[in-house]
Amino acid sequence: MTDYLMRDDAPLTDGEWEKLDEVVVSVARGLLVGRRFVDLAGPFGIGTEVIRLDTIEADGACTHDEAGCTCETDECEVARVASRTFIPIPLIHKDFLLSWRDIEAARQYGRGLELGPAAAAAAAVARAEDDLVIQGIAGAASAQSIPLSDWGTSGNALGDASAASASLAGSGFVGPYTLVVSPDLYAMLQRPYRGSGRLEYKLVEAIADGGILHTQVLGASRALMVARGAHYLDLAMGQDMVTAYLGPEGMDHRFRVLESIALRGKQPKAICVIA
Repeated sequence: MTDYLMRDDAPLTDGEWEKLDEVVVSVARGLLVGRRFVDLAGPFGIGTEVIRLDTIEADGACTHDEAGCTCETDECEVARVASRTFIPIPLIHKDFLLSWRDIEAARQYGRGLELGPAAAAAAAVARAEDDLVIQGIAGAASAQSIPLSDWGTSGNALGDASAASASLAGSGFVGPYTLVVSPDLYAMLQRPYRGSGRLEYKLVEAIADGGILHTQVLGASRALMVARGAHYLDLAMGQDMVTAYLGPEGMDHRFRVLESIALRGKQPKAICVIA
């Protein structure tokens, strides 16, 4: 393991480190929503503080007839990098303490180490990552948008999903599409569609063929439909979630769950905000 994590200095055995890592990974995997539909790029290394972001423009293709190119401009349109900037890769972390008495009790009685604090720290980092990712997508300056109708009325959720997918497809962004909704909207999808006996969720799922996800990060009464693909947006990862040892704190021991990750919206119009 990399020296900056100082894991060899911790008072944990290899087996205990393995159990701790299992807890951190399983908790994060169960909570993270953004990674379920946004592709990962990297890891580029924990020392990477900035990453390149290319914004792509790709208008319709040119056609030619006997008179030549039919483009309205003097030159044929081309897909190109419209802008190139560098964005920071922020470090996300949460510290936790393991009690020296818990460590000694685990050794004395041969029972598993109490890893609840590690699980809580992993959950906090996962929530912070999703906040960065989901809010970053929802706040993309060039994203498309449609108004949210009242999903309490049967059929409106299906109508909004259809309108969002049509908007994306009409702009040239093909599926699969992932629909991300707030918890209140997700609950409304579990109702029968106009007395048909079929859940509206199942009908919307046919449109959102990249999956339907829900997260409290969106707040209330808000949804996103996103065209999936690393060429549209991705997550640039410096360091995936990992646990480091910080050292003794009194007689107890301080650890840190950390990661570095940044959202890169390469074609923000591949996002449709429903709000």
